[in-house]
Amino acid sequence: MPETKSKFLIPAVGAAVVVVGSVAAYMYLRGPSGDSGGAFSSAKLVPSSALMATYITTDPQAWAKLQQFGTPEAQKLVSKGLEDFNKSVLSDNNISYEKDIQPWVGGVMVAVLPPNPPQSNSSGTQVQPEPQILMVAGIRDKLSALNFANKLKGQKGVKIKESDYKGEKITESSNEGNSKATYSAVLNNSYLVFSPEKPVIEKAIDTFKGQPSFATKDGASAVLAKGVDVKNSLAQIYIPDYAGMIQQIVAANPQATTLTPQTLKQLQQVKSMVAAVGVDDSGVRLKAIANLDPEKNKFQYQNSPAKIVGQFPTDTFALITGQGISQSWKTIVEQSNDYPEFKQGLEQARSQLKTANFDLDKDIFGWMDGEFAWGAIPSDQGILASVGFGGAMLFDTSDRQTAEATLAKLDNLAKAQSINVATRSIGGKNVTEWQIPQQGALFAHGWLDQDTVFLAVGGPVAEALANKNQTLETSESFKTITSSLQKPNGGYFYLDMDKTMSLVNRFANQSQQPIPPEASAILSSIRGVGVTAISPDKSTSQIEMLLALKPSTAK
Repeated sequence: MPETKSKFLIPAVGAAVVVVGSVAAYMYLRGPSGDSGGAFSSAKLVPSSALMATYITTDPQAWAKLQQFGTPEAQKLVSKGLEDFNKSVLSDNNISYEKDIQPWVGGVMVAVLPPNPPQSNSSGTQVQPEPQILMVAGIRDKLSALNFANKLKGQKGVKIKESDYKGEKITESSNEGNSKATYSAVLNNSYLVFSPEKPVIEKAIDTFKGQPSFATKDGASAVLAKGVDVKNSLAQIYIPDYAGMIQQIVAANPQATTLTPQTLKQLQQVKSMVAAVGVDDSGVRLKAIANLDPEKNKFQYQNSPAKIVGQFPTDTFALITGQGISQSWKTIVEQSNDYPEFKQGLEQARSQLKTANFDLDKDIFGWMDGEFAWGAIPSDQGILASVGFGGAMLFDTSDRQTAEATLAKLDNLAKAQSINVATRSIGGKNVTEWQIPQQGALFAHGWLDQDTVFLAVGGPVAEALANKNQTLETSESFKTITSSLQKPNGGYFYLDMDKTMSLVNRFANQSQQPIPPEASAILSSIRGVGVTAISPDKSTSQIEMLLALKPSTAK
């Protein structure tokens, strides 16, 4: 992400992380006590100008589900983080989250409003604006909320100023020696709105009094009503106008590069987006749904049969699969006409490959019309001994003749570099290897069946592919991490965390820079990651990710 854009987004994300992180940590360890109103009701207090909003639920059943996961070490880390938060943010004011805030707070919505126009400081330098943040917290218990407010007012060193805006009381609170103030208002005795900016609270009051709200905004009302179907939803994220959000953020940044018409055209492929995070028996699940403009979306989605997974050995620890590289390449070439710099780079690549007697479109991508996969397979033999794993690419093709011609050209290039190219039989399959003296094969390729070709880095990987006894699709890890993902789909991303961490620890020990215990504790709680994407029609695209977690072992 360009630095200029990140400077805008970091404050917004940071504000959300503080709220979500502290609430999540508390609920993970102790469980919450209820919700209030829901996302749609909270959105009625958010101005229609909001670019996006996130709603964090406090439904006790949803958060209780999360407590069934995690090692004791991971739970201790979360507990310590909560204690540190209480000490750094609350203890100085003699405030306890558990006693003073948790009893009354309901669901929390964090909304991002457009930045203010750029302004110059006293030296004439333009101050880069930041998105404005509005938080809406449901009040579940009015009496507890009142007691908390009174306790805040009685704190030593806390300054409280009150003002009236259209019949509603705005409270400004600050600590001595701190110029930053927080503004808040209680609306209808049911919601607390707060922000670092007073005008933002005034906009929320205007919305409460009848001005257009986020709940009725074009695009927002649809995504709020539709939501995303996840079990035990913890948080929902709503972006009603994706391209408009990016445009407004960039326009408010005096240092940002102006969006070109081509870039804007790409952004406008996505009309709106909604995402949700939930917890089920497998772990934490994220689903994101993008509503697309079918007239601008040129990529043709294809379901993947996922048969290629059965070509990998059971100890494969990372995998990416998909369908139809050749069709995607044609779309990329077509769209390059709108991007002169990219088209120039494309022509240069074609020209350079042509000098080696390769046609980029035909010899490289043209025959890749079926399923494809990239996988990582552990091995500590031969040339892979120092790294512990090798990689393989597999392609299903309906044009074996062109694929074989391309591989023959590659072999001839290797021979021209005095590399020994030889063929041997592995598991009854002919495998061609590029051999390095005293180290074994650096690269290998061959056919696993009539339509499936493989290219492998490392001879041991070729042997694992050609001579496998069990396949990845039968492994308990793969089934656990991917079986609950929606089917049919366009392919998988799969990662076995245990196998991955054994390699990471190996490299860490070799470099004498061990992984910090805190990071190791968290990673050890993760079984793996599974991701897939589906597109039921040209106007909808959905991504689903499962962070598969290990059951809690705490006594």
